[in-house]
Order: sequence, then structure tokens, then C-alpha cells
Amino acid sequence: MNTLKEIWEYRTMIVNMVRRDLKGKYRGSVLGFFWTFLTPLLQLVVYTLVFSVIMRAGIEDYYLFLFVTLIPWSYFSNCLSIGSGCIVNQKDLVVKIYFPREVLPISHVLAQLANMLLTFLVLIAVLLISGKGINLMVWGYLIIVIFVETLLALGMTFLLSAITVFIRDLQYLMTIVVMAWQFLTPVMYSVDMVPENLRKLFYLNPMTPIIIAYRDIFYYKQAPQLSTLLLGTFMGVFFMVFGFFVFTKLKKRFAEVM
Repeated sequence: MNTLKEIWEYRTMIVNMVRRDLKGKYRGSVLGFFWTFLTPLLQLVVYTLVFSVIMRAGIEDYYLFLFVTLIPWSYFSNCLSIGSGCIVNQKDLVVKIYFPREVLPISHVLAQLANMLLTFLVLIAVLLISGKGINLMVWGYLIIVIFVETLLALGMTFLLSAITVFIRDLQYLMTIVVMAWQFLTPVMYSVDMVPENLRKLFYLNPMTPIIIAYRDIFYYKQAPQLSTLLLGTFMGVFFMVFGFFVFTKLKKRFAEVM
């Protein structure tokens, strides 16, 4: 509780770091912050060309089927691949200044979350223009799913960023791990395509119920199944508690290791 209270006292620092990350992401580029919206649009054009014209996937509006899950997956993957180094990349700050070390992973994940929420504006516009439409009646579930994914992303970022201080190679390994993880998550395919004898093992992937829930809301315009939400919530809370516990145990040695 003392740690949580201290983090709250440094909330201004978290907000400032989130602003710095968002402003600095495209610093020096001609289009600047506009890339936040242009990048997903360019991705959508590529997916439409490849999967609607060249490699037909056999799924109706496959480019939308993929697009609605690729955005939340990008949020999660960026939290892990970039966030694993959020402590070691700020070693001068960690060594010289006192502040709750949890501020760094939290600010990183919140910056990625803000970027995803802005990208959702592009997704909503595409759904409306394409004629697929949206169902506002099920959007109450969207808040729950985003919250659960943020818990999972934050817990994993806590865990990985703490371990990376001691094992620096993990930061580079995560690029490969995240790429493999995407193929083990139903981002590019339906969960029904997984062999039934492997499906239980497949659901041990904490991102599986989250991706399914996003697709239910945006693509199928229906409420996610209660079992999907409960499984995703359980995994999100578990990794959040576990990651936070490991981080608080290891953070005492950050300064001396760096």
C-alpha cells in the first residue's frame, strides 16, 4: 500500500513522461504526430491489397477481420518489446534521482495505451466507411477488455523490465519472442481453425481471450462470451500481481547492477 501511495504522489511525473513519449515518438519527422493515424491506414491498404486481391483468405472482409485485432496486438507487443528496456534505457535517471521505479513501466504502458486509443479513431472510421458498422450496445464491454489488456501488458512490462536489468539479452530476445507469440495468438486467423485437441493448450496464451473479445466487439458486433471475459480477467490480474511482486523485489538492486 505504501508503494501504491508513493506512485500516486508521483502521478505528475507519470503524466509528463507519457507526454514526452507521445511528443518524442515522431520528433524530427515532417508529418510528426500525424503518423499516429497514417501508419494504421497504410497497414490497412497493404492488408486489403494482399488478402483481398492476391492471397484471398476465404473470410469475409478479411482485412477488417485482421485489422480489428492487429491494433490491440500492436499495443501489447510494443509494451513488451520496447518496455522490456524501459529501466536500462533510463539508467542515468535511475542511478541519480530517487523516484518510485514503477513510474517508468507505468508511463511506458500508458503512452502505448494512448496511442492505441487514438488509432481506434481510424478503426471506427474504417468500419463506418466500409459499411461494416459498429454496435454501440456492446461497447461497454470494450472498456473492460481494454482494462484487462492493460493489466496484462503492465504486469508483463513490470516483469520483463526488472529481469532485463540483470539479463540484458532479454531486451533483444523479446523481438523474436513477440513475433512468435503473434503466430500463437488468433490475430491472423480464427480460433476455430486451431485443432480441437490443441485448443485447451491454446487458451493458456493470455492474449487469446483478449483478442477474441476485441474481434467479437468490432468485427462480429456482439458481446464477448462471459467465459472469455473471465479467463482474460483472471490472466490479466494474475500477471499484474506476479509482475508487480517480482518488480518490487528486484528494484532494490537496480542501482548497484547498473
